[in-house]
Amino acid sequence: MAQKAKCQTETAKRFEIGDLAVYPAHGVGRIESIESRVINGDTHDFYIMKILDNGMVIMIPTNNVESVGLRAVVGKDEIPGIYDVLAEKKEDIQDNQTWNRRYKEYMDRLKTGSPYDVAAVFRDLYLLKLTKDLSFGERKLLDTARALLLREICTAKNQDEKKVWSEIESLFGSNGNGNCSKHA
Repeated sequence: MAQKAKCQTETAKRFEIGDLAVYPAHGVGRIESIESRVINGDTHDFYIMKILDNGMVIMIPTNNVESVGLRAVVGKDEIPGIYDVLAEKKEDIQDNQTWNRRYKEYMDRLKTGSPYDVAAVFRDLYLLKLTKDLSFGERKLLDTARALLLREICTAKNQDEKKVWSEIESLFGSNGNGNCSKHA
C-alpha cells in the first residue's frame, strides 16, 4: 500500500521546500514545508504552501497535486502565448448572457488554474468593462484575474508589476485590441 502511494506521487510533479507553485484561483505561493500528518490512522504527506499575495497558508496532499491543479509557475517561453490570448480579438464577449451566468462561467475557468484561462477571463471582462458597467461580482473577478495574471507573469519574468502591467495594457491599445508580437 505504501508502495502504491509512492508510485502515484512520483508521477505527479514533486515540489521541494522553497519552490514557487501556482494553486488555482489563489495564485503563486511558496512551498514552506512538507509535513506528515496522521489522518484516520493513515500517514499522509502535505505541502504547506503560503500564497505570496495574501499570506494564506494551504495544505495540499502530495498525492493529490494533479487533481487540485497545483502546478509550477509558467516558464518565460510561455508568456508570449499568454499575451496572444490577451491580444486575441473577441467579437462576442458573452454580453448576451446574464451577469450571474457569465460569473459562474468565469469562476469555473479561474478554478482550472490554467494561465491561458485566467488570461481569457481577464481579457473578456476587461473588454466588457469598456462597453458596459460590470456587476459587483464581475468587478471582483476582473480584479482577481488581474492579480493572478500579474503575479504569475511577474514571477516568471522576474519583473515588477508596473512593467508587466504596462505590457498587458499595451496589448489592448486604445480600442481594446493590440498586437503582442513585440512582447515576445
